[in-house]
Amino acid sequence: MLSSAAALFGNPISLTLTPPPPPPLTLSLHFKNRAFLTRFSISANHDSTKSQVHLDSLRVLEWDKLCDSVAGFARTPLGREATKAKLWCLSQTYEESLRLLDETNAAVEMLKHGACNLDFGGVKVVLVESAVQRARRSSAVEGIEAVAVMELLQYAEHLQSNLKGAIKEDAEWYRRFMPLSEVIMGFVVNRSLAKLIQQVIDEDGRVKDSASPNLKRLRNQVRTLEKKMYQLMDSLVRNDKSETPLLEVSTVDRRWCIKSSANEMTSFKGLLLPSGSGKGSIVEPLSAVPLNDELQQTRALVSEAEAEVLSMLTEKMQMDLENIEQLLNSIIELDVVNARATYGLAYGGTCPNIYLPGGHSSSASDAYISGNKHPQASYSKKSGWVLYLPKSHHPLLLQQHRQNLKKARKDSKNVTLVHPVPVDFFISQKTRVLVITGPNTGGKTIGLKTVGLAAMMAKSGLHVLCSESVQIPWFDSVFADIGDEQSLSQSLSTFSGHLKHISDIQSQSTSCSLVLLDEVGAGTNPLEGAALGMSLLESFAETGALLTIATTHHGELKTLKYSNDAFENACMEFDEVNLKPTYRILWGVPGRSNAINIAERLGLPGKVVDNARELYGAASAGIDEVIVDMERLKQEYQELLYEAQNHLTISRELHEKLLVAKRKIVEHGNDQRFRQMREISEAAAMARSILHKKARKQRESAIQSLQPTLERKKQLALATKTTDNGENSTTKRRVSSSEDVKKSPSDKFELPKVGNMVFVSSLGKKATVLRVEPSKEEILVQAGNIKMKLKLGDIKR
Repeated sequence: MLSSAAALFGNPISLTLTPPPPPPLTLSLHFKNRAFLTRFSISANHDSTKSQVHLDSLRVLEWDKLCDSVAGFARTPLGREATKAKLWCLSQTYEESLRLLDETNAAVEMLKHGACNLDFGGVKVVLVESAVQRARRSSAVEGIEAVAVMELLQYAEHLQSNLKGAIKEDAEWYRRFMPLSEVIMGFVVNRSLAKLIQQVIDEDGRVKDSASPNLKRLRNQVRTLEKKMYQLMDSLVRNDKSETPLLEVSTVDRRWCIKSSANEMTSFKGLLLPSGSGKGSIVEPLSAVPLNDELQQTRALVSEAEAEVLSMLTEKMQMDLENIEQLLNSIIELDVVNARATYGLAYGGTCPNIYLPGGHSSSASDAYISGNKHPQASYSKKSGWVLYLPKSHHPLLLQQHRQNLKKARKDSKNVTLVHPVPVDFFISQKTRVLVITGPNTGGKTIGLKTVGLAAMMAKSGLHVLCSESVQIPWFDSVFADIGDEQSLSQSLSTFSGHLKHISDIQSQSTSCSLVLLDEVGAGTNPLEGAALGMSLLESFAETGALLTIATTHHGELKTLKYSNDAFENACMEFDEVNLKPTYRILWGVPGRSNAINIAERLGLPGKVVDNARELYGAASAGIDEVIVDMERLKQEYQELLYEAQNHLTISRELHEKLLVAKRKIVEHGNDQRFRQMREISEAAAMARSILHKKARKQRESAIQSLQPTLERKKQLALATKTTDNGENSTTKRRVSSSEDVKKSPSDKFELPKVGNMVFVSSLGKKATVLRVEPSKEEILVQAGNIKMKLKLGDIKR
């Protein structure tokens, strides 16, 4: 029984897994409710949720090996157990599968971001779980367990701090990390508890001397006693006058003793203790007995003081036990999610677009699809397909290839390893049954397993190992009849075992199931087997599963397509030149027999080959010729399609380059306009500066020209004051006349009005009058964008 706080949040449940061939695995799961997690329940014997046909299907598809492979990416022991348990479950609803994919996509984003590391390898979750269980039983935690709790709290705080930093840098990360960001931000970290543990427990889990004054005093007392004991033993060994060749100090049950290598008496008295080896003797000197007793008593007091410190820590933990347990469960679940994401990144997986059969998606799917997490936008492009798996790999084959490659590099062997060939599955909406034909070892069975594993991976929240976007229905169950199903316990032959298994599949499959049948109708008389195979496939097409994929060698099954639109043919390509399969699927083309042609190429006598062709029949040969033409046309079509795809790729690249060039031209034009505007602005500023300087000089020259006139006026005023008041009127008239003569030039000048045009000699052009000030003999004019205040003498009408 393995106890773990594993993959789910919910009421405590007991889980027993017995997938053949692995040994039974029992997990006890204790989790709290969390919005982003999926609940599941599996009974001890799978009676309520998994029938034997389900388990047999998982076994032949090697789902348990894939679960182990994914679990290997978890960083904690409980995380690995929880990952296997959750993947093995396969009882998720459509909405739960979408949530699982959201979690995986969020973890992928976090791994790519780098700052929010979900590597929980440093968290000792087993010790934390043990500490929680001890605290729940009111039993004192051990020092090493307290350190594990402290490390859990510190790691959770560090992860939460890193996420806050990323969100502060760009708030968009919170949405992209959903729903994991909500969980991490919801961590409740007791910093005071972590600080307290760090103060009283060292890294090795030992209570520090500074934990309490009493403990410090007792440990000092122990050190003093041990020093006295060492001095006593050293003096006894040095002063021993016996002929014992070798004496050494040792401890027995933590009491200091002297051990001799020979069974000879020593010069000091003591208590003879039993020797485990039977050779030599162990003596506790009488002079050391009081010190040993005192040392034992003091050590017991030290243990009591340490227990008091640990009990105090336990009480502190009990006050926050729910939050600690909730935090532990969150860390384990995040480890499970991180394992799924790391597996997808390690093997180049792609997020699948899963949909409910019969519609694009449910209303629930819209609630969970956000951003580009699910390629829902591409659904319209693939709406004609019920299954779209381009260049998909078998996960276990790809894993084995990488292991072989790693081993070859480690052994420094120059071995050329052939990379596994990906297969394409493009099954249209109207197809209910796909019949695949081809030679043995041609890849038919691997193709079946690849589709089955891809369907279960998508349902479990894993990325599918395809190079492009994937569209796959949500299957409630995946049934498979693959391999030798001979049952000795039930006295069933291979053929009977297959029939019983297919019968169980047919009775339990639903309109949302995927059925995989390998070599249907094999193992008996070819004619009867073909008839039975045709009948079975027609039954599945009418009232059976959503999609049935069957492989066969019976040529009669190829003809079902031409009488029923629910059928589709495909075959595994065979290279007749090199006499080996290519492992590629040719769609819409029934396979043909290559046995006679292969025999001819291998050098079988021509008479035998000709006789075989005659026995095979002209009609069958004619059908083969038609199939040859169909294969040729199919290959030509594939070549043209490949060429068109290349041209399309080149066109897209050119279009992107044109867009880049257009953007650069627009940016260059904007830069040029901004530069010209800047140059014009600078030139205008310079021109304004020059005009202001010239206007200032003109004003200064005008003022200088008016200064002599003002001086003459002052002189005349002085002359008038000094003139005798008794002068006759004639003199006054003469003076008055003289003043009139002087004032006449200005009186004759007519003042301009606002809005009139005047000529400004300093600018050399006309300007508009804005304001006239006769008292100051000044005028405000505007020439273009320039406003100037001038004297009346500086303008002309």
